[in-house]
Amino acid sequence: MIHWFKITFSISVLFFLFASTVLAEEKVPSREEILENRMDYYIKYSTDTLPWYYLAAVDQYERNIQEVRKDIPKSEGVVAIQFSEDFWTGVLNPLKKDTDLTSIVFFAGNGVDGNNDELADRENDDDVMLTLTQYLSARVHSERDFKKALKEYYVRDMTVNQIMTNAKIYKHFEMLNLDKRAFPLSIRHDYSYRSTWGDRRGWGGRRMHEGTDLFSYSGVPVRSATYGVVETMGWNDYGGWRIGIRDVNNTYHYYAHLSSFTKGLEEGDILEPGTVIGYVGSSGYGKKGTSGKFPPHLHYGMYKYNGRTEWAYDPYPLLKKWEKEEKSAVKKQ
Repeated sequence: MIHWFKITFSISVLFFLFASTVLAEEKVPSREEILENRMDYYIKYSTDTLPWYYLAAVDQYERNIQEVRKDIPKSEGVVAIQFSEDFWTGVLNPLKKDTDLTSIVFFAGNGVDGNNDELADRENDDDVMLTLTQYLSARVHSERDFKKALKEYYVRDMTVNQIMTNAKIYKHFEMLNLDKRAFPLSIRHDYSYRSTWGDRRGWGGRRMHEGTDLFSYSGVPVRSATYGVVETMGWNDYGGWRIGIRDVNNTYHYYAHLSSFTKGLEEGDILEPGTVIGYVGSSGYGKKGTSGKFPPHLHYGMYKYNGRTEWAYDPYPLLKKWEKEEKSAVKKQ
Protein backbone atom coordinates (compact mmCIF):
# COMPACT_ATOMS: atom_id res chain seq x y z
CA MET A 1 0.00 0.00 0.00
CA ILE A 2 2.78 2.38 0.94
CA HIS A 3 4.68 1.42 -2.23
CA TRP A 4 1.63 2.23 -4.37
CA PHE A 5 1.21 5.55 -2.57
CA LYS A 6 4.84 6.47 -3.33
CA ILE A 7 4.38 5.64 -6.99
CA THR A 8 1.15 7.67 -7.20
CA PHE A 9 2.75 10.60 -5.40
CA SER A 10 5.79 10.54 -7.68
CA ILE A 11 3.62 10.49 -10.78
CA SER A 12 1.59 13.42 -9.42
CA VAL A 13 4.73 15.44 -8.74
CA LEU A 14 6.10 14.71 -12.21
CA PHE A 15 2.78 15.68 -13.81
CA PHE A 16 2.69 18.92 -11.81
CA LEU A 17 6.22 19.82 -12.84
CA PHE A 18 5.50 18.98 -16.46
CA ALA A 19 2.27 21.01 -16.45
CA SER A 20 4.03 23.95 -14.79
CA THR A 21 6.78 23.85 -17.42
CA VAL A 22 4.25 23.77 -20.25
CA LEU A 23 2.31 26.68 -18.77
CA ALA A 24 5.50 28.66 -18.31
CA GLU A 25 6.45 28.07 -21.92
CA GLU A 26 3.00 29.09 -23.11
CA LYS A 27 3.26 32.39 -21.27
CA VAL A 28 6.37 33.44 -23.21
CA PRO A 29 5.06 35.84 -25.88
CA SER A 30 6.14 35.43 -29.48
CA ARG A 31 8.05 38.12 -31.36
CA GLU A 32 4.84 39.05 -33.19
CA GLU A 33 2.91 39.38 -29.92
CA ILE A 34 5.63 41.57 -28.41
CA LEU A 35 5.53 43.92 -31.38
CA GLU A 36 1.72 43.97 -31.36
CA ASN A 37 1.72 45.00 -27.69
CA ARG A 38 4.18 47.79 -28.39
CA MET A 39 2.16 49.05 -31.34
CA ASP A 40 -0.98 49.07 -29.19
CA TYR A 41 0.73 51.49 -26.80
CA TYR A 42 2.04 53.70 -29.61
CA ILE A 43 -1.40 53.95 -31.20
CA LYS A 44 -3.16 54.49 -27.87
CA TYR A 45 -1.01 57.49 -26.96
CA SER A 46 -0.49 58.97 -30.43
CA THR A 47 -2.04 62.30 -31.43
CA ASP A 48 -2.30 64.35 -34.61
CA THR A 49 0.99 66.07 -33.80
CA LEU A 50 2.59 62.98 -32.23
CA PRO A 51 2.05 60.11 -34.70
CA TRP A 52 2.75 56.57 -33.54
CA TYR A 53 6.06 56.40 -35.40
CA TYR A 54 7.46 59.30 -33.33
CA LEU A 55 6.70 57.41 -30.13
CA ALA A 56 8.03 54.16 -31.60
CA ALA A 57 11.23 55.91 -32.69
CA VAL A 58 11.99 57.18 -29.18
CA ASP A 59 11.11 53.85 -27.57
CA GLN A 60 13.31 51.89 -29.98
CA TYR A 61 16.26 54.21 -29.41
CA GLU A 62 15.93 53.69 -25.64
CA ARG A 63 15.73 49.92 -26.14
CA ASN A 64 18.85 49.95 -28.32
CA ILE A 65 21.05 51.77 -25.83
CA GLN A 66 19.89 49.57 -22.96
CA GLU A 67 21.17 46.54 -24.85
CA VAL A 68 24.72 47.90 -25.10
CA ARG A 69 25.10 50.02 -21.96
CA LYS A 70 25.89 48.50 -18.56
CA ASP A 71 25.05 51.72 -16.73
CA ILE A 72 21.40 51.61 -17.87
CA PRO A 73 19.09 48.86 -16.57
CA LYS A 74 16.92 47.06 -19.11
CA SER A 75 13.25 47.93 -18.94
CA GLU A 76 10.99 45.09 -17.86
CA GLY A 77 7.88 46.63 -19.40
CA VAL A 78 6.34 46.59 -22.86
CA VAL A 79 7.98 49.93 -23.64
CA ALA A 80 11.64 50.64 -22.96
CA ILE A 81 11.52 54.37 -22.24
CA GLN A 82 13.08 55.25 -18.88
CA PHE A 83 13.03 58.69 -17.31
CA SER A 84 15.53 59.85 -14.72
CA GLU A 85 14.39 60.24 -11.11
CA ASP A 86 14.97 64.00 -11.24
CA PHE A 87 12.92 64.35 -14.41
CA TRP A 88 10.11 62.22 -12.99
CA THR A 89 9.81 63.45 -9.41
CA GLY A 90 11.47 66.87 -9.61
CA VAL A 91 15.07 67.95 -9.08
CA LEU A 92 14.47 69.23 -5.54
CA ASN A 93 12.19 66.39 -4.48
CA PRO A 94 13.89 64.55 -1.57
CA LEU A 95 11.89 61.39 -2.39
CA LYS A 96 13.50 60.14 -5.59
CA LYS A 97 11.15 57.14 -5.76
CA ASP A 98 8.10 59.36 -5.21
CA THR A 99 4.85 58.24 -6.88
CA ASP A 100 2.53 60.77 -5.20
CA LEU A 101 1.01 63.07 -7.80
CA THR A 102 0.63 66.01 -5.44
CA SER A 103 4.27 66.11 -4.34
CA ILE A 104 5.53 65.45 -7.86
CA VAL A 105 3.58 68.47 -9.12
CA PHE A 106 4.79 70.54 -6.14
CA PHE A 107 8.43 69.82 -7.01
CA ALA A 108 7.82 70.44 -10.74
CA GLY A 109 8.32 66.80 -11.70
CA ASN A 110 7.00 65.42 -14.98
CA GLY A 111 5.65 62.04 -13.94
CA VAL A 112 1.90 61.54 -14.43
CA ASP A 113 -0.77 58.87 -13.93
CA GLY A 114 -1.63 57.02 -17.12
CA ASN A 115 -3.59 54.05 -15.75
CA ASN A 116 -5.84 55.96 -13.32
CA ASP A 117 -4.51 54.38 -10.12
CA GLU A 118 -3.70 57.84 -8.70
CA LEU A 119 0.02 57.08 -8.75
CA ALA A 120 2.83 58.16 -11.06
CA ASP A 121 4.98 55.04 -11.34
CA ARG A 122 8.16 55.13 -13.47
CA GLU A 123 7.84 51.36 -14.01
CA ASN A 124 4.26 51.46 -15.29
CA ASP A 125 3.97 51.47 -19.09
CA ASP A 126 0.87 53.69 -19.19
CA ASP A 127 2.36 56.21 -16.79
CA VAL A 128 5.56 56.32 -18.84
CA MET A 129 3.78 56.72 -22.17
CA LEU A 130 1.46 59.46 -20.93
CA THR A 131 4.42 61.29 -19.40
CA LEU A 132 6.26 61.11 -22.71
CA THR A 133 3.29 62.33 -24.76
CA GLN A 134 2.50 65.18 -22.37
CA TYR A 135 6.13 66.31 -22.38
CA LEU A 136 6.28 66.26 -26.18
CA SER A 137 2.74 67.56 -26.85
CA ALA A 138 3.56 70.81 -25.09
CA ARG A 139 6.49 71.31 -27.48
CA VAL A 140 5.71 69.55 -30.74
CA HIS A 141 3.48 70.84 -33.55
CA SER A 142 5.71 69.90 -36.49
CA GLU A 143 8.67 67.71 -37.42
CA ARG A 144 10.97 70.65 -36.74
CA ASP A 145 9.50 70.98 -33.24
CA PHE A 146 10.00 67.25 -32.66
CA LYS A 147 13.69 67.51 -33.54
CA LYS A 148 14.02 70.56 -31.28
CA ALA A 149 12.34 68.75 -28.37
CA LEU A 150 14.63 65.73 -28.85
CA LYS A 151 17.70 68.00 -28.82
CA GLU A 152 16.45 69.68 -25.64
CA TYR A 153 16.00 66.35 -23.88
CA TYR A 154 18.87 64.24 -25.28
CA VAL A 155 21.33 67.07 -26.08
CA ARG A 156 23.37 65.07 -28.61
CA ASP A 157 22.84 65.70 -32.33
CA MET A 158 23.70 62.10 -33.14
CA THR A 159 20.91 60.88 -30.87
CA VAL A 160 18.44 63.21 -32.55
CA ASN A 161 19.57 61.89 -35.95
CA GLN A 162 19.14 58.27 -34.85
CA ILE A 163 15.61 58.85 -33.53
CA MET A 164 14.59 60.79 -36.64
CA THR A 165 15.97 57.93 -38.75
CA ASN A 166 13.86 55.46 -36.76
CA ALA A 167 10.76 57.60 -37.27
CA LYS A 168 11.37 57.90 -41.01
CA ILE A 169 11.76 54.13 -41.42
CA TYR A 170 8.71 53.26 -39.31
CA LYS A 171 6.58 55.80 -41.14
CA HIS A 172 7.64 54.48 -44.54
CA PHE A 173 7.09 50.77 -43.86
CA GLU A 174 4.13 51.28 -41.48
CA MET A 175 5.20 48.39 -39.24
CA LEU A 176 7.54 47.46 -36.40
CA ASN A 177 8.66 44.08 -37.67
CA LEU A 178 11.85 45.09 -39.45
CA ASP A 179 13.96 42.08 -38.44
CA LYS A 180 14.60 40.76 -41.94
CA ARG A 181 18.23 40.85 -43.16
CA ALA A 182 19.98 40.10 -46.46
CA PHE A 183 23.49 38.96 -47.31
CA PRO A 184 25.28 41.94 -48.97
CA LEU A 185 26.17 39.94 -52.10
CA SER A 186 23.86 37.71 -54.08
CA ILE A 187 24.62 34.09 -53.22
CA ARG A 188 24.08 33.29 -56.91
CA HIS A 189 27.41 34.99 -57.70
CA ASP A 190 30.90 33.72 -56.95
CA TYR A 191 32.46 35.28 -53.87
CA SER A 192 34.68 34.41 -50.94
CA TYR A 193 35.34 35.88 -47.52
CA ARG A 194 36.86 35.10 -44.16
CA SER A 195 37.20 36.89 -40.85
CA THR A 196 39.46 39.88 -41.47
CA TRP A 197 38.52 41.79 -38.32
CA GLY A 198 41.54 43.40 -36.68
CA ASP A 199 43.95 42.75 -39.56
CA ARG A 200 46.61 45.41 -40.07
CA ARG A 201 46.11 48.07 -42.71
CA GLY A 202 49.03 50.21 -43.85
CA TRP A 203 47.66 52.78 -46.28
CA GLY A 204 47.17 56.12 -44.56
CA GLY A 205 49.03 55.02 -41.44
CA ARG A 206 48.84 51.97 -39.22
CA ARG A 207 45.27 51.02 -38.40
CA MET A 208 43.19 47.92 -37.79
CA HIS A 209 40.68 46.53 -40.24
CA GLU A 210 37.18 47.36 -39.02
CA GLY A 211 35.03 45.03 -41.04
CA THR A 212 34.95 42.03 -43.38
CA ASP A 213 36.21 41.92 -46.97
CA LEU A 214 34.04 39.96 -49.40
CA PHE A 215 35.99 39.26 -52.59
CA SER A 216 34.13 38.94 -55.88
CA TYR A 217 34.24 40.11 -59.47
CA SER A 218 34.04 43.79 -60.32
CA GLY A 219 30.45 44.77 -61.08
CA VAL A 220 28.74 42.18 -58.86
CA PRO A 221 25.65 43.83 -57.28
CA VAL A 222 25.96 44.98 -53.65
CA ARG A 223 22.76 44.86 -51.60
CA SER A 224 21.49 46.58 -48.49
CA ALA A 225 21.63 44.14 -45.59
CA THR A 226 18.87 45.89 -43.68
CA TYR A 227 15.91 48.24 -43.64
CA GLY A 228 17.46 51.66 -43.36
CA VAL A 229 18.11 55.19 -44.57
CA VAL A 230 21.01 56.16 -46.83
CA GLU A 231 22.90 58.49 -44.51
CA THR A 232 26.19 58.93 -46.38
CA MET A 233 27.09 58.50 -50.02
CA GLY A 234 30.11 59.56 -52.05
CA TRP A 235 33.89 59.40 -52.04
CA ASN A 236 36.13 58.57 -49.09
CA ASP A 237 39.92 58.44 -49.55
CA TYR A 238 40.09 55.17 -47.63
CA GLY A 239 36.89 53.49 -48.79
CA GLY A 240 36.59 54.96 -52.27
CA TRP A 241 33.00 55.09 -53.48
CA ARG A 242 31.08 54.17 -50.35
CA ILE A 243 27.58 54.16 -48.89
CA GLY A 244 26.50 54.35 -45.24
CA ILE A 245 23.05 53.09 -44.23
CA ARG A 246 21.57 53.51 -40.73
CA ASP A 247 18.89 51.16 -39.38
CA VAL A 248 16.46 51.28 -36.42
CA ASN A 249 18.85 49.33 -34.18
CA ASN A 250 21.38 52.17 -33.84
CA THR A 251 23.57 50.36 -36.38
CA TYR A 252 25.43 52.05 -39.23
CA HIS A 253 26.20 49.74 -42.17
CA TYR A 254 29.25 50.73 -44.24
CA TYR A 255 29.79 49.52 -47.82
CA ALA A 256 33.12 50.53 -49.38
CA HIS A 257 35.34 50.17 -52.50
CA LEU A 258 32.34 50.23 -54.87
CA SER A 259 32.84 50.67 -58.60
CA SER A 260 29.61 52.69 -58.85
CA PHE A 261 26.26 53.36 -57.19
CA THR A 262 22.81 52.26 -58.28
CA LYS A 263 21.45 54.86 -60.68
CA GLY A 264 19.07 57.26 -58.95
CA LEU A 265 20.09 56.34 -55.40
CA GLU A 266 20.41 59.38 -53.15
CA GLU A 267 21.09 60.28 -49.52
CA GLY A 268 17.86 60.11 -47.56
CA ASP A 269 16.45 57.19 -49.56
CA ILE A 270 14.71 54.51 -47.53
CA LEU A 271 15.70 50.94 -48.37
CA GLU A 272 14.68 47.40 -47.55
CA PRO A 273 16.92 44.32 -47.30
CA GLY A 274 18.14 43.10 -50.65
CA THR A 275 17.89 46.45 -52.44
CA VAL A 276 20.83 46.86 -54.86
CA ILE A 277 22.80 49.96 -53.79
CA GLY A 278 25.94 49.65 -55.94
CA TYR A 279 28.51 47.32 -57.45
CA VAL A 280 31.72 45.65 -56.31
CA GLY A 281 34.89 47.50 -57.28
CA SER A 282 38.40 48.40 -56.18
CA SER A 283 38.05 52.12 -55.54
CA GLY A 284 39.86 53.98 -52.76
CA TYR A 285 43.28 54.40 -51.19
CA GLY A 286 43.77 57.73 -52.89
CA LYS A 287 42.16 60.89 -54.21
CA LYS A 288 38.72 60.86 -55.79
CA GLY A 289 38.58 58.40 -58.67
CA THR A 290 41.54 56.25 -57.57
CA SER A 291 40.96 52.57 -58.37
CA GLY A 292 42.81 49.31 -58.91
CA LYS A 293 45.18 49.36 -55.95
CA PHE A 294 43.82 46.03 -54.71
CA PRO A 295 41.63 43.16 -55.96
CA PRO A 296 37.90 43.93 -56.33
CA HIS A 297 35.96 43.36 -53.14
CA LEU A 298 33.29 44.76 -50.87
CA HIS A 299 34.39 46.07 -47.50
CA TYR A 300 31.42 45.69 -45.14
CA GLY A 301 31.52 47.29 -41.71
CA MET A 302 29.06 47.68 -38.83
CA TYR A 303 29.08 50.46 -36.24
CA LYS A 304 26.93 50.69 -33.11
CA TYR A 305 25.82 53.92 -31.42
CA ASN A 306 25.19 53.71 -27.68
CA GLY A 307 23.99 57.25 -27.02
CA ARG A 308 27.50 58.47 -26.29
CA THR A 309 29.91 57.10 -28.86
CA GLU A 310 29.88 54.97 -31.99
CA TRP A 311 32.24 52.03 -32.38
CA ALA A 312 32.92 49.28 -34.91
CA TYR A 313 32.28 45.61 -34.21
CA ASP A 314 32.99 42.43 -36.14
CA PRO A 315 30.28 41.73 -38.76
CA TYR A 316 31.65 38.31 -39.72
CA PRO A 317 29.38 36.19 -37.44
CA LEU A 318 26.29 37.99 -38.73
CA LEU A 319 27.42 37.62 -42.34
CA LYS A 320 27.73 33.86 -41.86
CA LYS A 321 24.28 33.76 -40.29
CA TRP A 322 22.63 35.78 -43.07
CA GLU A 323 24.40 33.74 -45.74
CA LYS A 324 23.22 30.46 -44.19
CA GLU A 325 19.63 31.72 -43.90
CA GLU A 326 19.59 32.91 -47.50
CA LYS A 327 21.03 29.67 -48.87
CA SER A 328 18.48 27.70 -46.86
CA ALA A 329 15.64 29.83 -48.25
CA VAL A 330 16.86 29.30 -51.83
CA LYS A 331 16.98 25.52 -51.35
CA LYS A 332 13.34 25.54 -50.23
CA GLN A 333 12.22 27.30 -53.41
